[in-house]
Amino acid sequence: MSEALSYLSGLALTQTLIEPQAHPDPVGIAHRLRRWKLALISFGAVLLFLVIWQLSGSLHWVDSLLLPPPSEILITAGELLSSGYRQTPLWQHFAISIARALTAFVAAIASGVPLGLCMGLSPSLAAGLNPFVQFLRPLPKIALIPLVIVWFGIGEGAKFFLIFISSFLSIVVGSAAAVLSVSQARLRAAQTLGANRRQLFAHVVLPNALPELFTSVRLSIGIGWTSLIAAEMVAANSGLGWMVINAGSYLRTDVVLLGIVLLGLTGYFFDWVLVQLQQRWVPWAGKDA
Repeated sequence: MSEALSYLSGLALTQTLIEPQAHPDPVGIAHRLRRWKLALISFGAVLLFLVIWQLSGSLHWVDSLLLPPPSEILITAGELLSSGYRQTPLWQHFAISIARALTAFVAAIASGVPLGLCMGLSPSLAAGLNPFVQFLRPLPKIALIPLVIVWFGIGEGAKFFLIFISSFLSIVVGSAAAVLSVSQARLRAAQTLGANRRQLFAHVVLPNALPELFTSVRLSIGIGWTSLIAAEMVAANSGLGWMVINAGSYLRTDVVLLGIVLLGLTGYFFDWVLVQLQQRWVPWAGKDA
């Protein structure tokens, strides 16, 4: 038994010595180093900005009433976390705004993407709907508030509609454009190989349109998130947008800036999540040969 074990150990050692050693991929290492370098540059830029901002308040370069420094905003955040703003906890303002936005985003994506794809595939449908879409899309949504109040009242329906319509129209336009950007050469090649309409859509149109679809959704969610403040102007008494507007009327610039920071960070997080989903579900984006 010991002789057999010795033989097997020697055989394994010989195979290890004979087999070529795995070498790290220099391209992958360079790519990771470049990502770390860019991340450090971003971190350094943000840190420098915060330091200058803090010094502007500490050294009285700018009146703290006009631009409270980060330290004062942190103190305000602690106060609002413990006592809330206008009898409503800060986390509840945040949660209400997130719930309003996510509900509208999901509805806008679920309805806007299929409609946009159909418009891209059907010139007749696009010709019929484009005049209305292109008229409403650039229209300032704040101008719709009086009509929205008449149509939906002052409840959550009005707020949902304002966020939904802002995202929905941009998603429709972006989805239609994504279909139209698909290479005609690839479509003809697939048709030559005998692909039917369903196969063309599933194996050519959709995979090639997905990168632009994700980009359109990212931009549309950004537009919808900026519409949150307009939506929360409709007889609201809670939410980050309402908190910013209400605090501004009392010259609470520390609360205003805290709300702006939370709105910006949340929007940044939404975009980061979509980028991660795109990298996971559409790994071929940007690698077209």
